[in-house]
Amino acid sequence: MRPHVGQKLTSTVDTTTVIVVRCPGSELDITCGGAAMTEGTGPGGTTSGTPAPELRGGALLGKRYADEELGLELLCTKGGEGTLAVNGVPLPVKSAKPLPASD
Repeated sequence: MRPHVGQKLTSTVDTTTVIVVRCPGSELDITCGGAAMTEGTGPGGTTSGTPAPELRGGALLGKRYADEELGLELLCTKGGEGTLAVNGVPLPVKSAKPLPASD
């Protein structure tokens, strides 16, 4: 899949939904719980199957998941039990930027 900014992706194995905030111009395999994510609300807004046991780390509502090397950032708009991954590598939660010291 070639994601684009603003695209809504939905998991096919749990309730996870994300929005693409930043992405490269290349093909990526974005998965949740080991299954490929689909554009929009998926097939009728329902899930089919369950996340792979080793990929049940969960996606948290309101958190950003990013891979700085690829230039990919996803915003979780609906949490679920599956782990978000790109090209087979789990995406870490993006850490907050430290605020400057005010002396």
